[in-house]
Amino acid sequence: MLKSFTNLVVCEHCDTTYTRAALAPGEVARCGQCDAVLYRASALDIDRWLALTVAAAVAFMIANVSPVVKISLQGLHSQATLWQSAAALAHGPAAPIAVPTALAIIVVPFMQISLLLWVLGHARRGGRRAPGFRLAMRMLAGLRPWSMVEVALLGILVSVIKLSSMVEVAPGAGIWATAALMILITIVASRDIHWLWDFTDSGRPRGEVAP
Repeated sequence: MLKSFTNLVVCEHCDTTYTRAALAPGEVARCGQCDAVLYRASALDIDRWLALTVAAAVAFMIANVSPVVKISLQGLHSQATLWQSAAALAHGPAAPIAVPTALAIIVVPFMQISLLLWVLGHARRGGRRAPGFRLAMRMLAGLRPWSMVEVALLGILVSVIKLSSMVEVAPGAGIWATAALMILITIVASRDIHWLWDFTDSGRPRGEVAP
């Protein structure tokens, strides 16, 4: 049996513990010891957050099923999706980075979007906590530094510029979806998720024993 103290927040840098206080829109709570940001007031309500997460899911699907670029040379045509681009790294000198690349641009964003849909979908239904809420929240916090869609987009643009001098290169729907995903995943996954503990904990006393 574990006790839940969701009214407390611990600084990630110096481990100082504080009692969580309500913030007005735009306010930021900082550590009194090291001045690190503890948490921010959320500018999104549940409905907007969930809607943007659904939009991110749609952009993710398009980015992974539609060609990112289309290459033409002397009547020959080739195209690649994000998955195919990551898989292509496994065949050649860049093979050691194939798995980290796939994790950073495909697996991690997929997990972030899926977990947010799960948590926010239940929270929208009367402030309910989703099954596995604590594990989902820990995973969302742990996955945040490993999502690198913006790095993938930068790499794609650099490749397109270099290839354009040798072959005919046309951007596919996947590259626009990847750009949209980069923006959306930044918005939905960088929100302060701690306030969801309070939002989904209405009616339960603080410090109640949780299973």
